[in-house]
Amino acid sequence: MRFSIPLALAVLVSAPVIAAAQSAEPVDVELVLAADGSGSIDDDELALQRRGYAEAVTSAEVLSAIRGGLIGRIAVIYVEWGGPASQHTIVDWHIIEDQPSARIFADKLLSSPRQAFGYNSISGAIAYGADRIRENAFDGLAKVIDVSGDGPQIGGPPLPETRAAALAEGIVINGLVIRRPGGSVRGVMGGSLSDHYARDVIGGPGSFVVTADETRSFAQAVRQKLVKEIAALDQELQEAQEARTALD
Repeated sequence: MRFSIPLALAVLVSAPVIAAAQSAEPVDVELVLAADGSGSIDDDELALQRRGYAEAVTSAEVLSAIRGGLIGRIAVIYVEWGGPASQHTIVDWHIIEDQPSARIFADKLLSSPRQAFGYNSISGAIAYGADRIRENAFDGLAKVIDVSGDGPQIGGPPLPETRAAALAEGIVINGLVIRRPGGSVRGVMGGSLSDHYARDVIGGPGSFVVTADETRSFAQAVRQKLVKEIAALDQELQEAQEARTALD
């Protein structure tokens, strides 16, 4: 059989894509942890955030939720973001499935140098996180970007557009708000920082905002958020499986 040139090119181009899809490693969740490293976060606060995430991923509650998944493993990347030109991978994609693998991730996180600079491009963080999901070597039952921050969107690409692009690809965006006393948001019309995240940042099925403030520590908020995300996925998969069984 003789292919035309356009058809032959199509076969050559599609073959690597098919091969990549077949070789992708299955996980329950592809999770981007996008933490605020902007100028409003001092070195002590940055260290507090990193410790919070390190403690959360190694906690018994989070590890139990991971083991309870359909596959029993998640892929995680930790990103810190600042201004429009400042998004940085601090710990690259890493499989967490048990205490040793979680500990490796936590140790890398705590030992990596600070890189982010500038102020509050939440849209840049979402766009960067979506790119990391697109290019990774995993096949997740769910794809999630977690954005944590202590201020509103300030610069970078339009937030509605980057948010919509991620949601169109089936990526869920959740938020973790670091609320300071008073909780007001300068430069954003209407309400608190939590309101801004709920209205303008998060999106997708089951998306939610968790707040860390005087009543809930950062580590506690992170742990609660991760357990909720993973448990929600487990529930959705169970319901879908029960629905399929009922149709058989």
